[in-house]
Order: sequence, then C-alpha cells, then structure tokens
Amino acid sequence: MLSVTDTGPAPECPSPYNLAADVLAAGTAHPDKIAMVLVGPTGAERWSYARLTAATLGLAAALRARGLPENARILLRLGNTVEFPLAFLAAIAAGYIPVPVSSQWTIPELDTAIDQIGPHLIIADPALPLPDRQIPTLSADALPALHDHTPIDPVMGDPERPGYIVFTSGTSGAPRAVIHAHRAIRARRMMWDGWYGLTSEDRVMHAGALNWTYTLGTGLLDPWAAGATALIPKAGVTPGQLPLLIRRHQATIFAAAPGVYRQMLKDTGRIDAPDLRHGLSAGEKLPAATRHRWTENTGTRIHEAFGMSECSTFLSGAPNRPAPGDTLGFAQPGRCVAILGEDGRPLPRNRPGMLAVHRNDPGLMLGYLGHQDEARARISGDWFLTGDTAEMQGDGAIRYHGRADDMMNAGGYRVSPIEVEAALQSHPDITDCAAAELRVKADTTVIAAFCVSPAPLDDAALSAHMSKRLARYKCPRVYIRVDDLIRNPNGKVQRRAMAAAHEARE
Repeated sequence: MLSVTDTGPAPECPSPYNLAADVLAAGTAHPDKIAMVLVGPTGAERWSYARLTAATLGLAAALRARGLPENARILLRLGNTVEFPLAFLAAIAAGYIPVPVSSQWTIPELDTAIDQIGPHLIIADPALPLPDRQIPTLSADALPALHDHTPIDPVMGDPERPGYIVFTSGTSGAPRAVIHAHRAIRARRMMWDGWYGLTSEDRVMHAGALNWTYTLGTGLLDPWAAGATALIPKAGVTPGQLPLLIRRHQATIFAAAPGVYRQMLKDTGRIDAPDLRHGLSAGEKLPAATRHRWTENTGTRIHEAFGMSECSTFLSGAPNRPAPGDTLGFAQPGRCVAILGEDGRPLPRNRPGMLAVHRNDPGLMLGYLGHQDEARARISGDWFLTGDTAEMQGDGAIRYHGRADDMMNAGGYRVSPIEVEAALQSHPDITDCAAAELRVKADTTVIAAFCVSPAPLDDAALSAHMSKRLARYKCPRVYIRVDDLIRNPNGKVQRRAMAAAHEARE
C-alpha cells in the first residue's frame, strides 16, 4: 500500500467572499455572548460579539476613509492586546491586506520586512520601536477612538484573492512573505472536528503571541467563526500563571507550543483545571514525557497537530480519533497527503520520506511575495513539499522525523533529531534538550546533544542511558550542557543555530 491518504474533497468556499465577514458571521446569532476575554492575574477585559463586530467594522470604515489604494498592505506591529485582532480583521473587511509581524523583531528585521512588502500604512504599538522610514503610521493608542465610525459592509470578492500575509523563514533561511487567500480561513473548518473537537460552547485559551499563525487561527479566528469564546492572556502573563487563568476563566480547550507545556509543568504542582476537556499542541514535536506529565497532572489529553506558515494545519489527532502511539495523527477530513521518495512518487507505507500535501489544498498559500520561484520549487507534480520527513503507518497515521534540513548524518545513516531527543528526555535530570549535527573538525561531524539540566551531567552516565535506548550510530558523541535552548519568537527550537553557536565558540 502506498503512502497516500485522500479523505475526500474539501467543502467549497462561497463566492463572493470576505474572510472577516465569515469570521464574524456566527456571532450575529448571539450578539450579547462574550466573544473575547483578555485575561491576566489581576483582571479581565470582556468583549461581546456585538461590540467586537461594531468595533471591527467601524475601524474598517476609518481605514477606508484614509484613501488607501485597493489591496493596500498594512503592517501590524502590535502585541497581545485587543487592538491586534481588531486591526487584522478590520483591514481585511476594508479590502486591504494585513501583515502581522512579531513584537520581538529588531529594527533590521523590520527593515527587511518593509523592503519586501512595501506597506502603505503601519499600525504600531507606540512602545515598540520602528525604523525611520517615510511610511504613514497609525498609533495603537488612536484606534479605540476609531471604533465608533459608522460601520461599513465588508468588501466581498473572489475567495482566491490575497487576504493576509505572514512571515516565515522560507526555504532559503531568509524571511519570506507568505501570501494567503481569503479562503484560507474556510479551510480551517476542517480542523474543528479533525483536531479541536470545537463547538460554540467552548472557551478556548491560547498561550502564544497573536502574530503567530497558530495563535491567530486557533486562538481567535476559529473560535469566533464557530461562535465560541476566545480567552487571550495579556502581555506579560507567564507560563506559571496560566493554570490559574485556565481554572479562573473555565477554559475548556487550551492551546500552546510544547515549550509552554514544559514550562507550566516545571513551574507548578498539580494543575487544577476542572472545566478543561483537552489541550492542543503544535509548532514543534511534543515530547512524549511532556504529554504523559500533562495527562498525569490534569487528567486530560493533548492532541497534537502539524501545520506550517505556508499551509494550515492538516495532520492531527483529535478527541474523536486520538493519534496512536507517538504519531502526529491522521490527515484531517478534506485533506490529501503523501510521503514521497526522491523521485517524487509516493513511497510504500512504513518508509520515511518527504511529507507532502496536495497542491489544491484550500489552506495552501498563494505563494511568496516577490519570490514565486521559491514557491514553484516546492511543487512536485500534484504535491507541495513541506520540507519535513515523516512516514505513514499502515493505518494512515503519520510519524514525524523532523525537518529535512535538521536530519543528521551518522556514518552514512540518516538520524532524526526527534528520535534522539525523545531518548534524552527520558533521563530524569534533563529538563530540555536538542540534538544537532556538530562539526568537530573540517571534515568531521558528530551527533551532539544540547542538554538543559539544573546540575552538571555525567557524560558516561548519559552515554549508558542512551545506549540502552538507541542503536549505537544514533547515540550522541558529544554532550553539551546549556542554560537554555535557542528558540525563535514562536518557541521552536533552532537546532542548527545551536550547533553553529557552539562551533563559533570553539
């Protein structure tokens, strides 16, 4: 049997269409229901669906009144405040293209982004620095006064037209502006049953930064499109404070990156979450030890998923179909995925290869702004190549091996860092870890383990521990104790950066 799973056609997107109008539509049936709560240790700010819709469409009218050209690009330099989702949806409702960026970006990073997208307007938190550029800027402090503009109707059009842009590292390692169509939000509905188990009665809390597509979709847009309530931790909330907020605000679904789960379990004792139904994880592979500890502490499961900036989440476990063993789960309803060999053809099952999603997936990007050659290079026949290695089991579940460019070479054998890290995480003194290929001589590389531990580690004891769990060629040859792992702003471990930083010090 070949490594292909086709779960049937995705539902068609209506036309004409507007992403913001679709997200806000469910709330019209229950205007007084709470759509969003910004939560913190000392208080909360609540927004009804009526208030959310009026403020969004009022702000859209204010943006239209500025006389921006059609499809103007608006850069959003905002933190975890209510103004972020309002500005994002208002720009789309007005017929413009929002471009959210990280509040942690430096001025050089912002300059690079601005050069790529050529924004017509920047909406920014005045506390965050901006480059000295001749670009019209609207302060976030001025936005509340614009909520009361006479609302406009969302601008309808082709669901295939550009709706928003997000940044990713791209295949070259340089930031790339990923263009998504309006219909991308419609594709996310396949996650409601395929991952979330989402209903209109849920109260969904996401612990990530709002500019991240994982947080933006899972934490805000999807709950609103389903008529549920989004719980958003305010800026400055720490992982150790999240259990209190989950309990206090009766969260039924909690979503975060694996690093947040690890930190929560480290910072707290037993997590008392009587209303929680389950957790969601994405962004990087969830360690089995973290999954087990969470279930022990909360009595709930974590359902993991795989997605990317270029395509919405398409593989996952779900409450009605949990992922077996250490797999990611299955292709969601309406998805078509495959594992390809070097010839671009589907491999037999239980053989590792390149994970791919069908080029017609409704959640797939339109391309990279200014770099469509890179986008075309990721298409092979009917497939979009994710750049990740995986294998499909006989039952269709997908086991993840890691980024193709993170794969390590040990004496000619390809070794997954995920497998090495899983063995390391079973050591009682290791609280976090990463495995990477490390250059020790001009012509020699070895597998290295970067370990976070409260106390010094004994290399011989670690070697003995690993040799009981992995074939010799998979075992690290070097163990390096570090205070922290290098991560990107969204919490993903940067394995190659860790190796490069160590090599530079040697």
